[in-house]
Amino acid sequence: MATKVEKDSVTGTETTGHEWDGIKELNTPLPKWWITILWLTVIWSGLYYIVYPVYPGWDGIWEYTARKDVAQQMEAIQADRAKWLDKLAAATMEDIGKDSDLLAFAMAGGGAAFADNCAPCHGSGGAGGPGYPNLLDDDWLWGGTLENIQTTLTHGVRWANDDDTRMSDMPRFGVDELLDKDQIDAVADYVLSLSGGAAATGPGAEIYAENCAACHGESGGGNAELGAPRLRDGIWLYGGDKATVVETITKARRGEMPAWGGRLDEVTIKQLAVYVHSLGGGQ
Repeated sequence: MATKVEKDSVTGTETTGHEWDGIKELNTPLPKWWITILWLTVIWSGLYYIVYPVYPGWDGIWEYTARKDVAQQMEAIQADRAKWLDKLAAATMEDIGKDSDLLAFAMAGGGAAFADNCAPCHGSGGAGGPGYPNLLDDDWLWGGTLENIQTTLTHGVRWANDDDTRMSDMPRFGVDELLDKDQIDAVADYVLSLSGGAAATGPGAEIYAENCAACHGESGGGNAELGAPRLRDGIWLYGGDKATVVETITKARRGEMPAWGGRLDEVTIKQLAVYVHSLGGGQ
């Protein structure tokens, strides 16, 4: 509580009259420049309140918002994309490859669509994994042309809700007792020999010719029209060790892939086909 206002003998400044334990408080005012800035900021805040949107429902007298800027930018981007999407919709798969700008646009869109829809199974780079095809090599169960890939993407593989889905049905030779364990073991040895393993002995070749060659080919070259994999290379969807091959022959696999035609539009599927084809193994 102020008691006595007096002038300080050292500085010549009046005191506030407050004193604590003999210590007196000088009444030193704030600098004028500081006061000036304070009032300028007060005035500026008032003007800002009027000019800019500072609360919901008020856009300010200038009616400017960053949201409107973003919306306008997005509209411009969508308008530009629409022109390219129209070109893609009208172009054949071969035409896309002949137009470098259109191809670059398709690749960008296809890469984004791949990351959103395909990467969880095939991997972010397309390398796949056990049961999920590697898209970087030149082994294609259903063919690796642009049209083949587009069809596979559109209709899927063994997808029950699509009447035109890719369909192949390898017999379960062991489960359905079409072959006994010794026969399955022998044909597994023969299949492994086709891909560079040790030469098979026993009746494996004969059993293969009678039960497997119709789909996989006499020499194991496969058949893309039937979705029958090639057996004479080192690329295996589920693994190339004998135990895995025996399991495949015994139980079959019958994996599924979604029919993306019911989820993605035709232009996006075109972009995906172009992107997948470019990963390294497209025919």
